[in-house]
This record gives sequence, structure tokens and C-alpha cells, in this order.
Amino acid sequence: MHIIEVTSLQQPGVDVFSTLTEAQLRNRLDATKGLFIAESPKVISVALNAGYEPTALLCERKHIEGDAADIIARCGDIPVYTGERALLAQLTGYTLTRGVLCAMRRRQLPAIDEVCRDARRVVVIDGVTDTTNIGAIFRSAAALGIDAVLLSRQSCDPLNRRSIRVSMGSVFLVPWTWVDDPIADLHRCHFRTAAMALRHDNITLDDPLLKQEPRLAIVMGTEGDGLASEVIDGADYVVRIPMAHQVDSLNVAAAAAVAFWELRQL
Repeated sequence: MHIIEVTSLQQPGVDVFSTLTEAQLRNRLDATKGLFIAESPKVISVALNAGYEPTALLCERKHIEGDAADIIARCGDIPVYTGERALLAQLTGYTLTRGVLCAMRRRQLPAIDEVCRDARRVVVIDGVTDTTNIGAIFRSAAALGIDAVLLSRQSCDPLNRRSIRVSMGSVFLVPWTWVDDPIADLHRCHFRTAAMALRHDNITLDDPLLKQEPRLAIVMGTEGDGLASEVIDGADYVVRIPMAHQVDSLNVAAAAAVAFWELRQL
């Protein structure tokens, strides 16, 4: 255990937790040199179980022999920066969830062919930029049998700190990657596509045709603008969730959970 006391906001080595932006952590030029921040013992444990490599910990002093003890033991001989709760909150700009953060290395993402090879149900997240929605969709995907998640490059990074926390670590459990042309790429991988959208030619989510599809991709868009017309036009199905009380739509994360449950493979 390599404990380092944090005594000032300029402490050497803590920039990964304080001054580096999400974009700087991500390192777009070389994903293998990128980092992300996992928050809370439970989420960090899920990441470690999935084989992600820790590089440093930031931990409130009282948690070193408490909630974070097992995590620290599993992380080996990496720096453990520690200090009082107020100083660490000032350093990071937020109060630490359960008193511990872990900087971890990113991995090179797989190609879409690899992600989809053995999948039967996948979701495409197209242009969703809200970190909370991304995390919630991943959590539902893991819980409700989605085999992979594909994201357009306009979507939020799933390894954003808040996305990871909202997902409760589910971003480490479901294979995912970026995709440039979702409909064409999925057709190439022998998937039929179901665009979730409100349009005159749609079918309802409980239509038997959808469950009969051996390989189906559920395409979700933003709540405001929805899916682009070219995405909807290229899909095999346009699908809506039946609503009551004159409600026209659900939050994208809620809609995803409903779709995942209804279209799951038994």
C-alpha cells in the first residue's frame, strides 16, 4: 500500500482526479493511453472483476481501513492519495461517492463484427448525449439480456464518470463499441433493425414480428430530436411503445428498458 497524503490542491500526481477533463482522460489519439474514473467501492470492484487495470486511487482517510480496504488490497502497489473529505471535495469539485475514486486504463475497443458475432439482441444509441441516460441504458441492457451496445460517435462516452456511476458498473459488463453507420453496419452483420420512433408507418412494440426476429437491433435516439429521418428510413421496422393518457413518449432510458424487456429472447 503506497499512501500519499494530499495537503494542497497542487499536489503532484492528483491531476487525473482534478484538472484533467473527460476529453483529456479519454485521449482520442490513442485509446490504450486513455484513462477513466470509476467511483465507489462497488463500481470499482465491478471494473476490477472485468479486468480493467487501476493506476491510482483517491480515498478519504477514514475509508482506507473501512469501505475501501478491499479495493486497496486488490489494486496492488499503486498510489493511494488520501486526505480529509473537505479537501478532496475541493480538489475534485464534488463529494466522493462512498469516499473513493479509481483511475483506470481504457482498452482498445473491438470492431463491430466482433461485438455482434454471437449477439441476438443489441441496442444502438444514436446521438444521446446525456450521461445519466447513457448509464441507465447500459444498466437496463445488462439486466434485461441485451448482448451488446453500439453508439454513434455523437453520443456520450460510456466511460464518463457519471455514466459509469449511474450504470452501477454495467458499462463493464456489456460489450460495446462506436459505430459510424449503424443501419448499414448492422445489416452487414445480418441484423434486422427496429427504429424506435413516432411515425405513421410504425408498428407497436408488442407486434409478434419483432420477437420472431432471430437477430434484432433496437435503435434509440435523443428525446428532443429523435432519430434522423435517414436512420428511420433505412430501418427494417419503425416501432412505437403504446401509450395511455395522451402521453406521446417516454424518457429514452425508460423507453429502452421497456423495449429490452418486451423484445428479450427467452
